Amino acid sequence: MQRVTIVLDDDLMEELDRLIALRGYQNRSEAIRDLARAGIRQAAQDSGAVRQCAAALVYVYDHGARELSKRLVNYFHGHHDLALATMHIHLDHENCLEVTAMRGPTDEVQHVADRVIAERGVRYGRLVTLPVEVAAETHSHGGGARRKHPHIHVRQAG
Repeated sequence: MQRVTIVLDDDLMEELDRLIALRGYQNRSEAIRDLARAGIRQAAQDSGAVRQCAAALVYVYDHGARELSKRLVNYFHGHHDLALATMHIHLDHENCLEVTAMRGPTDEVQHVADRVIAERGVRYGRLVTLPVEVAAETHSHGGGARRKHPHIHVRQAG
């Protein structure tokens, strides 16, 4: 590790200390490292450098909205290569929460998420992405024949 000296104004330092207390960091260095990692990931994603991702699309929708459930299911069927699974939760008499696990090219995953969130009747939506690398590896599972197939590795920042 390297030691770095930075200068922060008083207001920013107060915000940082509140974040440290809120999240339970042991010290300022841990908090600043996490914030730097998050900033690096976000910058890479914003620049298009993150080509593949694993993601969770979280959205709340009005289950009474005309044909919305059907439209969402059909839309995900049309993108079955990106949408892996969906968990459906009844929040109350009107609202359902769904979490859809996704994987694929970041721009395509973002496009699908944007379309779902923009649907009439979707009240809230957020996409959380993790940058991944896909590598073809040759090995066997459980003593079977060796074969080459893709594996996903989560990228580490910092």
